[in-house]
Amino acid sequence: MGRVVFLLLLFLQVLGSAHSRCFCQVTGELDDCACDVESIDSFNNEQLFPKLQTLLESDYFRFYKVNLNKPCPFWAADSHCGLRNCAVKPCSPNEVPEGLRSSPHSKYSAEAKKEQLDECEKEKHLGAVDVSLSEETQEALLDWRKHDDEAERFCVIDDEESPDSQYVDLLLNPERYTGYNGPEAWQIWTSIYEENCFKPFTIKRPLNPSSFQSSSGIEARTFYSWLEGQCVEKRAFYRLISGLHASISVHLSARYLLNDSWYESKWGHNVSEFRQRFDSDLTAGEGPKRLRNLYFLYLIELRALAKVLPFFKQPSFRLYTGRLGEDQKHKELLLDILQLARSFPLHFDETSLFAGDEKEAAKLKEDVRLAFRNISKIMDCVGCFKCRLWGKLQTQGLGTALKILFSERQIEALPHSRGQRPSFQLSRQEVISLLNAFGRISTSIKELNTFRSLTGEEMT
Repeated sequence: MGRVVFLLLLFLQVLGSAHSRCFCQVTGELDDCACDVESIDSFNNEQLFPKLQTLLESDYFRFYKVNLNKPCPFWAADSHCGLRNCAVKPCSPNEVPEGLRSSPHSKYSAEAKKEQLDECEKEKHLGAVDVSLSEETQEALLDWRKHDDEAERFCVIDDEESPDSQYVDLLLNPERYTGYNGPEAWQIWTSIYEENCFKPFTIKRPLNPSSFQSSSGIEARTFYSWLEGQCVEKRAFYRLISGLHASISVHLSARYLLNDSWYESKWGHNVSEFRQRFDSDLTAGEGPKRLRNLYFLYLIELRALAKVLPFFKQPSFRLYTGRLGEDQKHKELLLDILQLARSFPLHFDETSLFAGDEKEAAKLKEDVRLAFRNISKIMDCVGCFKCRLWGKLQTQGLGTALKILFSERQIEALPHSRGQRPSFQLSRQEVISLLNAFGRISTSIKELNTFRSLTGEEMT
C-alpha cells in the first residue's frame, strides 16, 4: 500500500513539473511592448470576454459569407479531407436574416446605402457617386472605389457576388479539432513561415515538422539570433503569425474530440494535446515562446478595435439584419466593447512601426502588406473545409486589424468627410472577420486560464 502511495505521489510530482513547463515562462512583460501577461489575463477574462461572446452570438456576427471552393493558387491541392468533422454546413436561404440576404452588395445595409446615395444627390462633391450619371459611369466609379479598397487591404476578401460564396453559421460550424493533420497540413504552415515571413532559407525555423528530426538547440539559437537582428516590423510580423498559430493550437486542444461513437461525439479539453504543443521540454523550448506571441497578437488586435471606434460610431453604420430593435441593441453593445477596448491602459504603440525614412518605411509597409495578402491566399489551399473556413476568417480579421492600425489619418478624417467619398471604409466581411477573429484570440486567452487549472497550476 505504501509503495502504491509513493508511486502515485511521484507520478503527480512529475506530472505537475511537466505541466508547469507550459506556463512558467508565460508571465511578466512582453517583448517590444509596455504590457504584461497578467494585465491582459485580468482585462480579457473579467471584463471583455463575456461581452464579446454575447455580441458574437448575435445574428449580424454569426453569419459569415465565404467562398470555400476557390482553388489553391500556389500548388496542386486536389485532395480534400474526407473526415466528416472537416465538413462545413452552409446555410439555406431561409436560415439567413432577411436584412443580410436583401443587401448582399451594400457596404453595411440597404438603408445605409440609401442614405449614402441621398447624400451624394445633395452634395454632388467630387468623389461622390452622382446618381444622375449613367449606370455605366456609376459602375465605373464603384469599380474605382473597389480598386482603392483593395489597395488598402492587407488580405484578400472573397467576392460576395460569386455564386460559390455562401453564408455559414459560425455557431453551428465551430472551430475545433477535426483530425486534419500530417504533410498536407504541415505544408500550409511551412509555406507561411518559410516563404512569407522574410526569413532566408538558410536559417532553419525551430520545430519545422519537415525537418524536426534534425532540429537542434544550435538551430534555435541561430534562428532567434537572426530574428532579433531584424527590424521591429519584421519581428512583429513573425510574432503575429506565430501568435495566430498558437491561438489556433489552443482552440484545437480545448475542443478536442475525446470520444466518438454512434450515439455521442464528446468534445473537450485535451491536456496531453496541449502539452504536446506547448510544453517547453516537448517543444525544444518553443511552446512558451508561442504562447507569449499569442499575447502579442491580442495586443495588436485590441489596439485596432480601440482605434476603429470613430468608424462604428457613424450614424450611417448599422448592424442591419432587419430586426431594428435587436440591431440597435447590438450596435450599442458593440460600441460598449470598443469603448472598453479603448480604456485598456497598456496598449501597443504602433507609431514605433514604419517610422524613420519615409520612402524606406513605405516600401517596408508594402512588403508586409503583400506578404500578408499572400498568407490570406494560402488559406484556399487548406484541405479541411472547416479549417479553411476559420483560417480564412482569422487571417482576414488580422489583415483588417492591420489595415485599421495604419489608417489613422483616414479614420480621424471620417467626421469631416460627410457628403464625400468616405475617407475610410470596411466591408461587412471585414467587420465580421475583425470581431470574430478577435473573439477567437480572446477565447484562447480565456482557455489558457482553464488549462492552467487543469494542469494543477495556480494563477500567477
